[in-house]
Amino acid sequence: MEEEEGGVGKKITIGICVMEKKVFSAPMAQILERLQAFGEFKIIHFGDKVILEDPIDRWPVCDCLIAFYSSGYPLEKSESYAKLRKPFLVNELEPQHLLHDRRKVYEHLEKYGIPVPRYALVNREKPYQDLDYFVEEDDFVEVHGNRFWKPFVEKPVDGDDHSIMIYYPSSAGGGMKELFRKIGNRSSEFNPEVRRVRREGSYIYEEFMPTGGTDVKVYTVGPEYAHAEARKSPVVDGVVMRNPDGKEVRYPVLLTPTEKQMARDVCIAFRQGVCGFDLLRCEGRSYVCDVNGWSFVKNSYKYYDDAACVMRKMFLDAKAPHLSSTIPPILPWKINEPVQPSEGLTRQGSGIIGTFGQSEELRCVITVIRHGDRTPKQKVKLKVTEEKLLNLMLTYNGGRPRSETKLKSVVQLQDLLDATRILVPRSRPGRESDSEAEDIEHAEKLRQVKAVLEEGGHFSGIYRKVQLKPLKWVKVAKGNGEGEEGPVEALMVLKYGGVLTHAGRKQAEDLGRYFRNYMYPGEGTGLLRLHSTYRHDLKIYSSDEGRVQMSAAAFAKGLLDLEGPLTPILVSLVSKDSSMLDGLDNASIEMEEAKARLNEIITSGAKTVQSNASFDAPWMVDGAGLPPNASELLPKLVQLTKKVTEQVRLLAKDEDEKLAETASYDVIPPYDQAKALGKTNIDVDRIAAGLPCGSEGFLLMYARWRKLERDLYNERKERFDITQIPDVYDSCKYDLLHNAHLNLDGLDELFKVAQLLADGVIPNEYGINPKQKLKIGSKIARRLLGKILIDLRNTCEEAIGVAELKSNQDQSTKTGKEETEYQLKPHIKNEDARRASFTSDISMDPDDDDDKETKYRLDPKYANVKTPDLHVRTRLYFTSESHIHSLMNVLRYCNLDESLQGEDSLVCYNALERLYKTKELDYMSYIVLRMFENTEVALEDPKRFRIEMTFSRGADLSPLEEKDGETASLHQEHTLPIMGPERLQEVGSYLTLEKMEKMVQPFAMPAEDFPPPQGFSGYFSISASVLERLVKLWPFHKHGAANGK
Repeated sequence: MEEEEGGVGKKITIGICVMEKKVFSAPMAQILERLQAFGEFKIIHFGDKVILEDPIDRWPVCDCLIAFYSSGYPLEKSESYAKLRKPFLVNELEPQHLLHDRRKVYEHLEKYGIPVPRYALVNREKPYQDLDYFVEEDDFVEVHGNRFWKPFVEKPVDGDDHSIMIYYPSSAGGGMKELFRKIGNRSSEFNPEVRRVRREGSYIYEEFMPTGGTDVKVYTVGPEYAHAEARKSPVVDGVVMRNPDGKEVRYPVLLTPTEKQMARDVCIAFRQGVCGFDLLRCEGRSYVCDVNGWSFVKNSYKYYDDAACVMRKMFLDAKAPHLSSTIPPILPWKINEPVQPSEGLTRQGSGIIGTFGQSEELRCVITVIRHGDRTPKQKVKLKVTEEKLLNLMLTYNGGRPRSETKLKSVVQLQDLLDATRILVPRSRPGRESDSEAEDIEHAEKLRQVKAVLEEGGHFSGIYRKVQLKPLKWVKVAKGNGEGEEGPVEALMVLKYGGVLTHAGRKQAEDLGRYFRNYMYPGEGTGLLRLHSTYRHDLKIYSSDEGRVQMSAAAFAKGLLDLEGPLTPILVSLVSKDSSMLDGLDNASIEMEEAKARLNEIITSGAKTVQSNASFDAPWMVDGAGLPPNASELLPKLVQLTKKVTEQVRLLAKDEDEKLAETASYDVIPPYDQAKALGKTNIDVDRIAAGLPCGSEGFLLMYARWRKLERDLYNERKERFDITQIPDVYDSCKYDLLHNAHLNLDGLDELFKVAQLLADGVIPNEYGINPKQKLKIGSKIARRLLGKILIDLRNTCEEAIGVAELKSNQDQSTKTGKEETEYQLKPHIKNEDARRASFTSDISMDPDDDDDKETKYRLDPKYANVKTPDLHVRTRLYFTSESHIHSLMNVLRYCNLDESLQGEDSLVCYNALERLYKTKELDYMSYIVLRMFENTEVALEDPKRFRIEMTFSRGADLSPLEEKDGETASLHQEHTLPIMGPERLQEVGSYLTLEKMEKMVQPFAMPAEDFPPPQGFSGYFSISASVLERLVKLWPFHKHGAANGK
C-alpha cells in the first residue's frame, strides 16, 4: 500500500493484469472508474508489453489482482506471478484452465451438484476414428447405450470452438443448424441437407432443451450477487436483434431462488468472483450449459453501480477489514448528477378505452386456429399377399404374425419403396378380360403406393405413413416337426397428402403478422416491445398433424418477426399436445348417429321440419343449412365428378406413357417436400410445364379423383355415400385454386354443386341440431375448454397478485419504508419472502397445483421500460376443423344445457344469425378470447375482468368469386385472403370472467383432472401435460438501420 497525499491513509492497489483489448472495453472502464471514485483504491494497468515481454519479478506489485484469460494471454505466467506476490485474486487462475474444455466444465458442474442437460461424451484420438460405443441412426445417436433422439445438440469439446450444431428430426423436416459467434446480424445458419453428425473430432452430445426461444445469461459478482439477462436464442432463426446503436437487444430478468443458488454454486465451484454462465430454462427447471469465466454486463449503468459496490466490498474485506464497507448514502460518482423523475411504474401508453369509457388493460389473448391451406388428404387400401411385403411387416413388428406394423421412419419407408419397385410390373397389360380386372387394380394400387413413396425426393414422417395389418395366417411346418404360424395376407393402408401448401404457409405467416399489429393495443410498438421484455408470456400448442405443426411455426414466424426456415422455429417454439388438439374418438358414436340422420334427410328428399321457432332461429331445426333440393343435387354431383375424373385419366395416361419410355423407378421427382417447408410461393416451373402444382403428379391426381368417383356412388348397390361430399368439395376447391392452369372442363360447375351440399353437410356432421352439436362439441373440445378456463383463471389470479403487490408497495412508500438497494444479504436467507412475491418467478414446491405456471419476469430495477409490471399471457392452439366447430358450438349453444336453463347465450342473436349463414370455418379460421382488466374498479368486483369474443371465417372466399385487385393478386399466388375478425357479442355488452366460467365449466375438463407435469423426454414431449413450456418466448422489434434493411 502507498501513502495518500496528506498521509491520512493508504490506498489499496488493484492490478489489472489483462490484455489491453479487454481493459479498454466499455464495461471494464465504467466499473474501474467507479472504483476509483470511492477514493480508496489505486488502479495499476499492467499493459500488453509488460504481460507478454517482462519477467514476473518486474511486474508491478499490487494488493489485489484482476487477471483472466483471453486470446493470446499467458495464463501460466500469471499463475507464477500470483504465487510470487500472493495478491487477493478476484478470479483464481488455476481453475481458468478448466474453462477451455467443455468435458471438464460439465464434470465440475456435476461434482458440485449443479444441474446440466443430459449429455454423453464421444472421445476420438484421431479424426474419423470408428468407435464401437457410438451408433448413428436417422433420428438418433447412441453413446454407450445412452440414446439421444433428435433434436439433439453437438458441441466440440474445445471450449474455444464455438461451432455448435443442432440436428432436427425427419418428422420436423430434418436438417441441421450451426450456431456460432455473432457475425454481423447472424448467430446461426440452417442447412436442410445435413443430417449426419460430424466425425472429425471429439464431441459432447446433449439433449435439446425447448426453452421457448430464449437464452438466459447470468453474471455473478461474488457469490452473493447475480444479474441475469434474456436474449433471443440463436436456435430460432439466427438473426441477432440489435438496438439503434447496434448493440444486441437483451432484457434483465429476475432469477428464481433456485437459480440464485446455482449462480452462487458456479461462482464458488470455479473460484471465479466475476463469472458469466448460460442458463437454459425448460419445463420448470434450469440447467447450466456453459461457463464463460470473466464477463461483464453491457450497457447497464445500474449494473455498473452494483458491480463497483460489490467489488469494493470484496477488496476491503480482503485487504482492509478494519474499514467500513457500508455504501455511502449517495454514490460518489452521482453527487453532481441531476435528480431524474421516476418513470418506473407509470402506465402511459398501455391503457385503452373500454366499452364504458373506463381505463382497461389487455391481460390475456387466447386463440384457437385452424391450419392453413393443404393438399387433399388421401388413403390407399389394398390387400397384399406378396412375400416381400409380408416379410417386411414381420421385420418391423418383432416377428409377431398377428400384430400390425406402422411404417413411418425413413428406413422403414425406404424398405417398403424398394420392395414395391420390384413388385410393380414394368409395363401395363391391356384390359384383356373381367377375370383379370382384380389383378390390374392391384397393380394400379401398387403403382400408386410407389408413386406416393417416391414423391418428395426423400422421406419425412410428417407426410405419409403406412399400416400393415395381418388378415390371414397359416401354420408352416418346421424341420423339427413343429408348426409355426405365418401371415399369408395383410391389409396395407397408406395415408398421405394433407400437406400444408405454399399458400397455407403464406396464410399462416400473414395472419401472425396481422395479430402482431392489431391484437395487442398500446405500448407504442405493440406486441414486439411487450414480448422482447419478458412481459409477454407466449406458448404455442399444436396437434400431432404435420400441417397443423407447420401452420403454427409459420404463424410464429409472422407474429414474432422471425426469419428463415420453419423447422428450427417449429422445434424451438411449438409444443405438441395431441390429447387436447387431436382426435374425435370421444364423440365417434354421436357423430355416426348424426351422419346416419343426415343421410336419411338427404337421400329421402325430406324437407327439414319447420316450426314457428325456426323462423326466428332457423338454426334450431334438424339438418339446418341443407339445400332443400339436396337429393336432386347428388346425381348431378356424381355425373360431374365422372366428367372431371375422365379428363384427369387422359392426362395421367399421357404422363405414364412418357415415364414408360424411361426406367421410371430411377426417376427422382423434381420436388422436395423438406425444401418446400419454408416456401410461400408457387412452383412456377412446374406450372409452366403444364404439371400440377406442388408435388402431385398426374398419376396421383387421377388416383385422387378415381377414388372419389368410386366412393361417392356405388353403382352395384345404387347407393350414395354422403360422407364423401366434403372430400369432393375439398378436391374441387384445391384444383380450382392450385391447378386452374390445367383448364379442367366442368370443374367450376362441380365446385358450385359440391359447395351447396358441403355447406349443409359439414356443420351437421358435428351434430344434426344445436343440442346434439353441444353434446358432440363438449366431448371433442372438453380438454381444450378446460385448458382455456385454466388460462383465464391463472391470468386473473396473477393480475390480482400484481395489483395487491403494487398496492402494498405504494402503501409502504407512503409510510417511508424503502428498501436499501445495495445491502448485501446472505444468499439463502429472506428468500421465503421473495417466494411469496409475484415478481419473484416461480414456486418450485412440488405440491403446487398442477395448473399453475412458471412466471419468469422482467427485472424492473434494471429495465428501461415504462410498464415493467404489465404482463400479457398469450396462448395459441393450432388444430383442425373438428375442434374449431366443436369449440364454436359449445360457445354458442351452452345455454341450452339443462343446468343453465334461463341463461342467455354467450353469443348474441346477430352473431348466431351470422354463424348460421357462415357455412364453412375455412383454413386459418380462428376464435379469439381477449381478457381485459379494468384497473379502476375494486379487485373483488366481477366487472374487474371482461372477456371479448371474436371469430374469423378464415380463407372463406370462393375461388370463383369476382376478384378485386388484392384478391386477384392473391389468386395468382394460389392463395385466398383471410377474412377479418367479427364480433360474437353486441357492442356495449359486458361478459365477465365469472359469467364465462359459469357457462363453460359444465362442458370443460376440471382443472384437477389434468395430469401432473411430466419431464421432457424428447422432441415436443408435452402431450397430455397441462404444465406448459415454461419459458417466455423472445423476440422482437427490429430496427431497419441496424439490420441493413
